[in-house]
Amino acid sequence: MAALLEMRSITKTFPGVKALDQVNLTVREGEIHALVGENGAGKSTLMKVLSGVYPHGSYEGEIHYDGAVAAFRDIADSEKRGIIIIHQELALVPLLSIAENIFLGNEQARGGVIDWQGTFRRTEGLLKKVGLSEAPTTLVDKLGVGKQQLVEIAKALSKEVRLLILDEPTAALSESDSQALLDLLLELKAQGVTSIIISHKLNEVRRVADTVTVIRDGTTVSTMDARSQPITEDAIVRDMVGRDMAHRYPERERRAGEMLLEVSGWNVWHPEHSERQVIRDAAFNVRAGEVVGIAGLMGAGRTELAMSLFGRSYGRNISGEARIRGQVADLSSVPKAIAAGLAYVTEDRKSLGLILEETIERNVTLANLAGVSAGGILNENEETAVAEKYRAAMNIRTPSVFQKVMNLSGGNQQKVVLSKWLFAGPEVLILDEPTRGIDVGAKFEIYGIINELSAQGKGVLMISSEMPELLGMCDRIYVMNEGALVGELTAAEASQERIMSLIVTE
Repeated sequence: MAALLEMRSITKTFPGVKALDQVNLTVREGEIHALVGENGAGKSTLMKVLSGVYPHGSYEGEIHYDGAVAAFRDIADSEKRGIIIIHQELALVPLLSIAENIFLGNEQARGGVIDWQGTFRRTEGLLKKVGLSEAPTTLVDKLGVGKQQLVEIAKALSKEVRLLILDEPTAALSESDSQALLDLLLELKAQGVTSIIISHKLNEVRRVADTVTVIRDGTTVSTMDARSQPITEDAIVRDMVGRDMAHRYPERERRAGEMLLEVSGWNVWHPEHSERQVIRDAAFNVRAGEVVGIAGLMGAGRTELAMSLFGRSYGRNISGEARIRGQVADLSSVPKAIAAGLAYVTEDRKSLGLILEETIERNVTLANLAGVSAGGILNENEETAVAEKYRAAMNIRTPSVFQKVMNLSGGNQQKVVLSKWLFAGPEVLILDEPTRGIDVGAKFEIYGIINELSAQGKGVLMISSEMPELLGMCDRIYVMNEGALVGELTAAEASQERIMSLIVTE
């Protein structure tokens, strides 16, 4: 099979940092090629070079595309050649219709006037191709994330895509939406579309990829051909992190202590639709030294439960009782929840967990400014000392605590979020999707931090959509479905099959 793309000796340097160093990548026509590596390995940078985000002249090396040397000046230039990139943060306009989004910047016009009839007809054909039944006039903000991802692919198809690049396409999708997207990629492959997929989900990589290229520290480590022999996750992980990882989840001594958090009769109604009950009579507990999981499908109410507990950050007409160390806790506002001993690490670290434009130092102390102040005046030297302490303890990879958080990899951003809440001195940490969008090496480090917290006698409530993660980390797992806790399993009892049977039978 002929090569559609060859990237030869690509080197890209930013001030003080060599992001890519002599990287080589060959993608054959009609294949799905997976690009994997740890956060910060250079995967997205390489794709930005390819798509013209970093234009020709800003990097060293050559790009050969469709048999000729390519020198793309910008994204529009690469799109003309059929190279379309879909970033992890979707580039759709929420208050425009599906049709308007698909043809934005590529309007179907006659004599300077948009041909709406033709636009809607073409949109219907594209939506059919990606398996969407919505009307072309539907506003994008009425769609779930999974369907928005499909709209992005329809938009790519409207530009006669030959090489489709997807950066973490399933990171924010449910299991069913992820499977639907992967099925679509296989269908597009059958139609002759070549794809490059960046993903941390190695089970998905193994399912669809014909070839896997591993990048580590800005260099190409290996390229594996799945058509010549099966590729194992262990082999990919070894090349990604540079060492064997015999255990995906670090060992720890399971030892539950005194009762830390008890929740009973917890009911929550939707903040806008007052007739809709979101959480129904939830009752659960977390002991000192325990890691307790909450499993469930997307939309089961796990995040809503966590946020309603944490200072009533979600919902209305909230009722029920929460006790911390046996005492009724006032969780009626975020400051009161923090004072009572709760911390909540949100699933959306970029929008809700961090101030991206601020430094590591400023983010780490945000939840406990009193801890670095005297008489209402911030002690900047103390703030720096605290940030340095957590940088060392959490192994946050950065040249300085004065670095802006937006410049860190996903794994290091998550360590900053954890540092922020640990400095607040909580009794119980609620971790909502703590390893979403993080590579296997950084995941292992996060798991180690969680185990260390449990060893210190903290209670951890962990929400995760990755069942192997819950099974590997938790002492007990509560199963949630349609706003209710429908079962509880010990580590010895729990399996993916038992969790799913509780979800589908209740």
